[in-house]
Amino acid sequence: MLQMEKRHQVVILIIAAVILFGAGYKYAKVKQAGSTAGDAVVSGQQDGKASLAEEESAKEPREIVVHVAGEVKKPGVYHLPPGSRVIDAIDLAGSTEDSALDSLNLAAPLEDGKQITVLSIKELRQQGPGRTLSPTATQSFNAAANVTGYTGGSGGLININLAGPAQLEELPGIGPSLAQRIIDYRTQNGPFAAVEDIKNVSGIGEKRFEQIKSRICVN
Repeated sequence: MLQMEKRHQVVILIIAAVILFGAGYKYAKVKQAGSTAGDAVVSGQQDGKASLAEEESAKEPREIVVHVAGEVKKPGVYHLPPGSRVIDAIDLAGSTEDSALDSLNLAAPLEDGKQITVLSIKELRQQGPGRTLSPTATQSFNAAANVTGYTGGSGGLININLAGPAQLEELPGIGPSLAQRIIDYRTQNGPFAAVEDIKNVSGIGEKRFEQIKSRICVN
């Protein structure tokens, strides 16, 4: 009788062990399946981010190609990195003493496939009647005229848009004070569109204009 009870206990213990083993095995399987699914989600997210990053990178140009023309030492096509500015392209092409750089926005971002045309001082002056220049640009032109003595006139005429004080004082009835007033006027209002516009300068009336009109020009 005692032996039968012991056998029953052994059988119960074996059944309990089998049940516990089966439960543990199932738990391990469920945990492993959840971990695999989580890894797949994370991997999918990472792949999605990588794909998005590649698409964004493909949209951005690896370099910017621009054509620099006009009053520069080496006109031509230049390759620059993204984020470059107009001044970077002009530095590569090389500006000259006659480059009217103040007519450009040197800080503007470069656009791929665009042309940058640098005008000369003379070309900018001849853009057309009534053109108004920035004070900085006009001062640059005045400084260039004072340094070089260039007046831009033809047939010995004095260009009142480019002449410095010394050249203006060569005109009849124009002294240092009046020469400075002419320069101040074009600095504030831009170049003269016609020789008659010099009468807008204080101190130059009809009589004085008659004395100098045959000796002045505006282009």
